[in-house]
Amino acid sequence: MKKKFFRIVVLVLVLFVGYKVVASGMSGLNLGSFFGDNIKRAKTDNGWNLILVNQDFYVPKDYEVPLLELSNGQKVDERIYPDLQQMFDDMRAEGVNPEVSWGYRTHETQTRLFDEGVQYRMDNGHSKEEAKRLTSEAVAIPGTSEHELGLAIDVVDNGLSYATQPMYDWLAAHSNKYGFILRYPANKVDITKIMYEPWHFRYVGKEHAEKIFNEGLVLEEYIERLN
Repeated sequence: MKKKFFRIVVLVLVLFVGYKVVASGMSGLNLGSFFGDNIKRAKTDNGWNLILVNQDFYVPKDYEVPLLELSNGQKVDERIYPDLQQMFDDMRAEGVNPEVSWGYRTHETQTRLFDEGVQYRMDNGHSKEEAKRLTSEAVAIPGTSEHELGLAIDVVDNGLSYATQPMYDWLAAHSNKYGFILRYPANKVDITKIMYEPWHFRYVGKEHAEKIFNEGLVLEEYIERLN
């Protein structure tokens, strides 16, 4: 009887440990269930500002972000702050009042946002798998979000929960001069796999942003050229 009980306990422990490995792997979700076995650890060969994370590359578990807190409580990688501050100062001088509504996100926060998106779609009649697929087109799956790098910012009008067209127009025309790119343009959804987000900008550095802007590329295409 004792031996049988011991075997049951061991089996339960093995199953529990196995579950934890899958559940806590790269993202808190099983990325393989979304992307297959081809998703890889994001490369840092091109420098911290050119790390590419998307449905092919996940944020390294040991990646550390040197964070700086903004006046509204949002955080970003401290290395992008000087250019971000200069860009916002110049926008304000022209009568545009920007605010970072989202900067750095912890893995847990990204997971919560994704789960909320899935639940919302399930509540509206979609199956769980369909809800996950639809959500992944609007919210990066945890472990694949640029917000987890501290290099992405969502920009809105100060005091509002959205950005007005003048702000979108200004950022689209000038953000590259400060090292930022429109990360998910409308004409490149087939490459980025993320819907058009006119509020989402990614820091890559001035030199790279100018090239990406002038050649009409997205980060995926630019990194492919570099490599």
